[in-house]
Amino acid sequence: MYLGFWKRVLINGIFFIAIAGLYSSGLHVANVWVAFMAAFVLGLLNTFVKPFLIILSLPITLWTMGLFYFVINALLLELTSVVMKGAFYFTSFGSALIVAIIMSIVNLIVTNYFMNR
Repeated sequence: MYLGFWKRVLINGIFFIAIAGLYSSGLHVANVWVAFMAAFVLGLLNTFVKPFLIILSLPITLWTMGLFYFVINALLLELTSVVMKGAFYFTSFGSALIVAIIMSIVNLIVTNYFMNR
């Protein structure tokens, strides 16, 4: 079972709120609505931009045995912060990379949970 777009936006919005509270030195979210708007923007970027980035970076992703995929996710998070213009931002690219890794793990767990239901 594949999680729908709106379920993914809801999960990512809640994730952004949680990470902003736990990792406040790396991620700033102005309020709850900004978190959900950022999740919506990230969902659109994942739908329309991410496939092209994956295809373009396929050689380096294969060379790094898939680890470059986290960099792609971090780039999309940074692009989301550019679109959100100051209400949602990362203090550095390293912070975006850490959040991307944590977000990938959380999404894997949540997706597996819903697939077993």
